[in-house]
Amino acid sequence: MGTSPSPVPLGRIGREWARLGMTGFGGPPAHIQLLRVLCVDRNGWLAATEFEDAVAACNLLPGPASTQLAIYCARRAGGWRGALVGGLGFIVPGLVVILVLSALLLGPHPSRWVLGAAAAAGAVIPAVAVRAGLALMPASLLRARRATGLSWWVAAVVVGAVAAAIFGAWVAVALVGCGLIALAHHERARRSGRPLGAIAVAGIGTVSVGSGLALAWTAFKVGALSYGGGFVIVPLMQADAVSHHWLTKTEFLGAVALGQITPGPVVQTIAVVGYGAAGVVGGIAASAIAFAPSFVFVLAGGRHFDRVRTNARAQAFLAGAGPSAIGAILGSAVPLALALGAWWQVVVLAVGSLALLRQWSVVLVLVAAATIGLALVAVGAPVPY
Repeated sequence: MGTSPSPVPLGRIGREWARLGMTGFGGPPAHIQLLRVLCVDRNGWLAATEFEDAVAACNLLPGPASTQLAIYCARRAGGWRGALVGGLGFIVPGLVVILVLSALLLGPHPSRWVLGAAAAAGAVIPAVAVRAGLALMPASLLRARRATGLSWWVAAVVVGAVAAAIFGAWVAVALVGCGLIALAHHERARRSGRPLGAIAVAGIGTVSVGSGLALAWTAFKVGALSYGGGFVIVPLMQADAVSHHWLTKTEFLGAVALGQITPGPVVQTIAVVGYGAAGVVGGIAASAIAFAPSFVFVLAGGRHFDRVRTNARAQAFLAGAGPSAIGAILGSAVPLALALGAWWQVVVLAVGSLALLRQWSVVLVLVAAATIGLALVAVGAPVPY
């Protein structure tokens, strides 16, 4: 890849990436488009082909792909200092907003209006999870036809779904296990000189990870072990957040809704979990741990992104981890739906599901649901908190 003719001033990087962090509603697709306009179309800091290679490489890495892309683009514009300034500019505005909203939702005396809006927006989250999983399927199936075969793809999806729906604490093991099996199959086929063919369906064991630093482990899983798009963080967090009593099931739904409607990376949801565990300090610490791997990946390996994109081993691992991540996203809808605590939330879920099927934007659906929640509180509907 080429080099920038001269570094962009850090002050400008800070301003531009903070603007992205404050206006980046809509998740990774919106973030990628905004970064392309800024770095390719308007300023020419990256060539179009380099930007596309960076998008592909970030999608091969674990963690929040659009955050990694933002850090990479800032690195190309201003070196490693630019990566730090731009990455923080992209992350911090959303973190501040979500911590403020966390205080309103999880404080000692939250308003019924806040609780009603959060409960209604949270009620739609199971449908958002299903839509997110289904949206990832076409590209994943295309990769499966080339690499692992349909039977393996189905098996990996089922493993991820079961792990998320029943054994939530072990979702990370399912993702990594599926990836390692696919990688081992690739290496065996490569050494034997045979075509890759399809992977035989095999069982995947799970192990329990015990740690006194439970919050740090949860945040690390979100930042370093999440393959398959932003929404895969939900099953990675869900069991930990509830089983450790950082959040109730209903509060977790509200946390995911906050992560969806605030600007910047969806991974900011981990800050709500951290806030529930240890207040503002916990929210900041959880966010820092979750985003740290993205900085490490880009600062240490950004110059090799073109090779990562075409690396056969990386592609093989993702061919296994990717379908499992899709299954985990779909499976997460089960405990999310079971967490609904009021009859009217089921109605909101049904209406929201229809809106999402009609391709309404996720942010619009969540805002509309929150508005319905406010109206229901006004007429005395019970609040499930």
